[in-house]
Amino acid sequence: MSRFHLHNTIKVGELTQTQVLDLTAHLDSMPIENHLRRKMQQDITRLRDTGTYRGRRHAMNLPVRGQNTRSQIKTARKLNRVERF
Repeated sequence: MSRFHLHNTIKVGELTQTQVLDLTAHLDSMPIENHLRRKMQQDITRLRDTGTYRGRRHAMNLPVRGQNTRSQIKTARKLNRVERF
């Protein structure tokens, strides 16, 4: 809020037109959920296509960041589930 010089307790109805426009411009520049999901899928696909270790782990639905799988493989597969193509 300090970026736009707004008080913490200000209500939306009390904003001026320029403040509203500044806020909407800033929010429009932020990535939205669908864009972030698409970017994550593209990153995973790139890793799988290049044949990296991380890409192979993603393809097998295994933990990617070095977690132990000796006794917790079923839990790991459930928790690390990401929608993949």
